[in-house]
Amino acid sequence: MNDDNKAFINALLKKLVKLNYIKPNDVPNINLYMDQVTTFMDEHLSDVKRHEDDKILTKTMINNYTKNNLLPAPVKKKYSKEHIYILTFIYYFKNILFISDIQKILNPLTDKFFDTDSKPDLETIYNEIYLLEKTQIDYLSKDVIKKSEIANDSFKDVEDEDEREFLQLFSLVCLLSFDVYMKKNIIENLIDDFNAKQESKKKKAVKAEKKEVRKEAKKESKKESK
Repeated sequence: MNDDNKAFINALLKKLVKLNYIKPNDVPNINLYMDQVTTFMDEHLSDVKRHEDDKILTKTMINNYTKNNLLPAPVKKKYSKEHIYILTFIYYFKNILFISDIQKILNPLTDKFFDTDSKPDLETIYNEIYLLEKTQIDYLSKDVIKKSEIANDSFKDVEDEDEREFLQLFSLVCLLSFDVYMKKNIIENLIDDFNAKQESKKKKAVKAEKKEVRKEAKKESKKESK
């Protein structure tokens, strides 16, 4: 990997540190119409676009999220700050997870913490997740630099400079891809395990309820027989 590629990676990492994030305090306290939501998301996440004409969020996307039970329906066509929090989670999740997996992990969140008097509330949860993610930026930057150095030490015996630089770049892409693949696999297994446990709890609850119904029925039957 030549000096130009190293400089490019360093520039990307600096950009990563400066990326726009939707800070908890950025989210308006007033309810927004759909056009206002898409504008808000585009303004605050524009730095993460790969291409200038990429869309962060569209009306169709929002409607599909609601239809697929990822996002609670708006109230009188207006979206609350809690909707913005959920949309932000969806935006990041959708790049690596299937819709079905996002649904499995977001449904418990919206069921328990969306538009309720729960403690913690959704704003508190979003704020804590935001702070956790900010602490990871330095670690991630160092990890990419380390992988870049490993890739740069590969294929040193290839004499052709262009071929060597390509293979070193390919090595870095593979290292980063393997990292993403492994983490994605871990995420999917965590979600599957959580979902299996939830299903098991539901089955036990249904079984216990049926048992209680039978118990009450027997009591009533004994009363009638007397």
